[in-house]
Amino acid sequence: MKKLDDFRLELGGRAYVPIMVGGMGVDISSESLAVATARLGGIGHISDAMAPTVVDRIQKTRFSKTKLQKYQDNIYNSDKSNIHFDLGELAEATRLHVTSAMEAKRGEGAIFLNAMEKLTMNNPGGTLKTRLVGAMDAGIDGITLSAGLHLGTFSLIEDHPRFRDVMLGTIVSSVRALRLFLMKSRRTRRLPDYVVVEGPLAGGHLGFGMDWKEYELHKIVTEVVAYLKKEGLDIPVIPAGGVFTGSDAVSFIEQGCAAVQVATRFTITEECGLPTKVKQAYFRAKEEDVIVNQISPTGYPMRMLKQSPAIGADTRPNCEAFGYLLDREGHCSYIEAYNEALEAAHEAGKKKFKVMDKTCLCSGFKRFRVWTCGHYVYRLKDTTTQLADGSYQLPSAEHVFKDYQFSTEHELSLPPVSEK
Repeated sequence: MKKLDDFRLELGGRAYVPIMVGGMGVDISSESLAVATARLGGIGHISDAMAPTVVDRIQKTRFSKTKLQKYQDNIYNSDKSNIHFDLGELAEATRLHVTSAMEAKRGEGAIFLNAMEKLTMNNPGGTLKTRLVGAMDAGIDGITLSAGLHLGTFSLIEDHPRFRDVMLGTIVSSVRALRLFLMKSRRTRRLPDYVVVEGPLAGGHLGFGMDWKEYELHKIVTEVVAYLKKEGLDIPVIPAGGVFTGSDAVSFIEQGCAAVQVATRFTITEECGLPTKVKQAYFRAKEEDVIVNQISPTGYPMRMLKQSPAIGADTRPNCEAFGYLLDREGHCSYIEAYNEALEAAHEAGKKKFKVMDKTCLCSGFKRFRVWTCGHYVYRLKDTTTQLADGSYQLPSAEHVFKDYQFSTEHELSLPPVSEK
């Protein structure tokens, strides 16, 4: 039986181990995880989701505090239309975030940036362009466009000197979405270097409706591969969502794909940015704990653990400090849901209340209280050893990477038992 190491991903004139670790925000796909992946010859992602907040925590900058101080008089105002990011500061935060990862990179692999279109930030076009340009200026190897169709994204950066040098890819969940993206990108005479096809079992935001169970990744991949062949386009296809073993990965390579994107199994590695207590919660998860709900203000369904502290929280909107999901009119559906729940509590004479319809993703992700996960998170306990104290041993990113790379027959290699 073939193993994933029998294949290579040809991209930009270079050959990579065909493993791409997905860009999980906020700082779940940490710099350490991306660097480890690149060192092993694969492609690791960092996420630009809430980059100012991430560098504030890691590099002790003050982007969020400065923004809060600027708009602190607006905290109790429901109208957030005047809350804007300083594009110069946003560019600097992106540069710091990307430069740190690129300077730490070693080995034959690459580090890409995952860039979400849905981070509207009260200025969708301006903030997205700033983030992309900042990443390219800082030397990022590639950019994966996510959380949106990105129909106008190539046009935002086509004048950048690295536009035809940096690897550019997009995430789609259907042939229709890919067709629309290609139609728009052709206007810049620049096609994507790769396409990630994300299926319904992926973690976090899904490119499907609540009918996601009606779709299957292998079928979508078959349609995408056939479409590209029909159009005469030699664009590498990279499936994602539910690829849990090396054998799962090989099945997609044999189907005509060039690599796989994986994430769930790396969430519990030593290098992952999640706090240890959250990693242990992932290990303890049961299949019935995994839910898909509609509490994200982005409008996309989102897969997470039902134990996520962000579900039903009464978090006051922190748009003055963050405001990453404010649309171009300064609106976020969480603000409306929060105010309705607050008003209902006051009318009932209650001080405590829960906001069930939506959640504050900005505060929730910053505090690691939104436990997004892939469908197979409940299988993570089978990938390691339970220790004497009841906790589970955290494997290294290298161990998980090599298990994908060299395993056969759907075997899962357990990490050596820690003596700590």
